Amino acid sequence: MTNKEVLKIEQLTRTFEMGSEKVHALRGISFSVNEGEFVSIMGTSGSGKSTLLNILGCLDKPTSGEYFIDGIAVSKQNDQALSLLRNRKLGFVFQSYNLLPRTSAVEQVELPLLYNPDIKSRERKERAKFALEQVGLQDRMNHFPNQLSGGQQQRVAIARALVNDPVMILADEATGNLDTRTSYEVMSLFQQLNAQGKTICFVTHEPDIANFTTRSIRLKDGLIITDTPIMTQSAALALASLPKNQDYEMV
Repeated sequence: MTNKEVLKIEQLTRTFEMGSEKVHALRGISFSVNEGEFVSIMGTSGSGKSTLLNILGCLDKPTSGEYFIDGIAVSKQNDQALSLLRNRKLGFVFQSYNLLPRTSAVEQVELPLLYNPDIKSRERKERAKFALEQVGLQDRMNHFPNQLSGGQQQRVAIARALVNDPVMILADEATGNLDTRTSYEVMSLFQQLNAQGKTICFVTHEPDIANFTTRSIRLKDGLIITDTPIMTQSAALALASLPKNQDYEMV
């Protein structure tokens, strides 16, 4: 981990108007994430974590405050520049995988590169193959989503997030559709990527999943109530502690 700030927010607020009422989803929060950190953002429903994730992903704008990604002031960017930021600086992993049903794994991973005219067809293919190798799917490159387990589909989604070499990966409840063993195997993959230097922000409401990260930011009522380091547990040890008599899908 370095001292380079990948993400920085200052006094961020987000207010929604619901008829005559104002809902204060974020109430002036500030924090930064350095290169190489693995941060979980936690909170119950209504805590503000989804609103925060949308802002971090440049999908929504704050009511006030500043947000910097890789030193770039997001509030000063127009819509076209924000699209480029999302494509070049961020990698997204969602709970529902968001894979196209009639598209092979390697083609799924190529998709973010289609928006970069500087990358030619051959390079797109090579980068997509390398990303799939990073997540252990080198033998599944030509498989379609219905030929993959849920864990394998999520690995394709992670490869797609990696292919542009983003400065930060944003994961939104990325283990929410997986059983416990597969969730821990996916978190082990995130730990490996983090050990290789990837910066990761992982939104979750599950404490056992947050325990795989190295720092936890907890939100409540639009405020940060704790921001603490975590003694990260090993995914291998967590898997070993699970009952042996249960059937789990192959990740």
